[in-house]
Amino acid sequence: MIKFKVKVMLAINEMTQKELAEKTGIRPPTVSAICTGAVKHLPVEALNKICAVLNCQPADLMEYIPDEK
Repeated sequence: MIKFKVKVMLAINEMTQKELAEKTGIRPPTVSAICTGAVKHLPVEALNKICAVLNCQPADLMEYIPDEK
C-alpha cells in the first residue's frame, strides 16, 4: 500500500490544501484526495508540480507499506 504524506509536507511548509491547489493548478478535490489517500492514480506531472511547490522529493510525499498477510 502506498501512504501519502502530503499533509505532513503541507504542515512543514505552513501551507493549506487550497494554497497548494492554487500554486500547482491541481483541482482542490484532487489535492484533497491526495491528502486523504483516496486518490486512485497520480500523474507524474502532478507529482512534479507538488514537489516543485513544496521543494521536496517524491519520496517525501509517499511511502510504501507492505500489506500484512
